[in-house]
Amino acid sequence: MPRTSLSVLLGDYPHTRPLKDGSIPVEGVDCRFPTVTPLYSAFARMVRGLEFDVCEMALATFLQAREAGVPVTLLPAVLIGSTHHRSLTRPADGPALDPRRLPGQRVGVRAYGQTTGLWVRGILREEYGVDASEITWVTTEEPHVAQYWNPSCVERSAAGGVAELLLAGDVRAAVLGPRAIGVRGIPLVPLIEDAEAAGLAWIDRHGTVPANHLLVVRDDVLASAPDAVRALYRALARAVADTAPQRDATTPAGRAVAVGWTDALARCLKTAARYALEQRVVRTPVDLSRIEKDAAFLAA
Repeated sequence: MPRTSLSVLLGDYPHTRPLKDGSIPVEGVDCRFPTVTPLYSAFARMVRGLEFDVCEMALATFLQAREAGVPVTLLPAVLIGSTHHRSLTRPADGPALDPRRLPGQRVGVRAYGQTTGLWVRGILREEYGVDASEITWVTTEEPHVAQYWNPSCVERSAAGGVAELLLAGDVRAAVLGPRAIGVRGIPLVPLIEDAEAAGLAWIDRHGTVPANHLLVVRDDVLASAPDAVRALYRALARAVADTAPQRDATTPAGRAVAVGWTDALARCLKTAARYALEQRVVRTPVDLSRIEKDAAFLAA
C-alpha cells in the first residue's frame, strides 16, 4: 500500500526539530518540510493559495481565514506563545509615553491582523480603556487574508518596516515581538511599566497564556488522508512531550507550547475571538464550538 505524502510547514523550534530530522517518525507518512523565510510569509501563501497540506499559522490569521471561508481546520497545538505587555515599545532615548495617552497617536505594526498586535490592542482596551479605533495604526504590510479589509483607523506606510517608522519618527510607538526587539540596533523599552509582572497578572486573570502560532490542515487533505493527519499530530504530541525539559515551564513562553484541546486553549481562543471582534480584526462572532467540533476528529 503506498505511503501518504504530506507537505508540512513548521517553524524551527526544539519541539518541531524531531519531526524534521526524522528522529520522531510520522508513522506511515512521508513528510516534506519546506523552509520559508520569514516564516510568517508562509501564512499568506497558505490562506491565499493553500500551498501546504499542513501549516503553522498565526492565531489572528486563522480567525480571519475561517471568517473568509478558507477551507482549513485547526489542529489544536500551540507552537509558540507568550505575554505581550512588553511588545508595545518605544525608543529608549525617547520621551516616556503613558499607554492611556495613546488616543490620537500613531503606532506602528507590521499588519493590523498580526497576532501580536491583536493581543496588544486587547491589553490596551482591557487594562487602560483605550480602544483600537482611537489610535492610527501605521502598517507596512498587507493582510494575509486577501478578503480582509482594514478598518478606517489603519494607514499603510511605504516605509521598509516598523523599525524604519520608529527611526523616522513617523510613529510614537511600535508593536514588535520579542525577536524584533532591538532590531536595527534601536534600543527599545516597553511603554507598559513592569511589563513582565503585568503579563503574569494577565495570565492569572484569564487562565491561559496568549498563543501566537497554531497549526492548520487543509480540509481536502483532512478528508482524503485523515489517518496521515492523525499520525502527524501524534508525532508532534510526542515531540512536544519529549522536549519538555528544554522549555522553562516557569516562563509564559515555556508554558504556552502544548498539544491537545485543553481548557487553557479554549480560554485562549475565547479571549482572542473577543479581542478580534472588538478590534474588527473579524467582523462576525467566531464560532468557537464549531472550531472545537471540527478538531474532534483527532480523538477518533
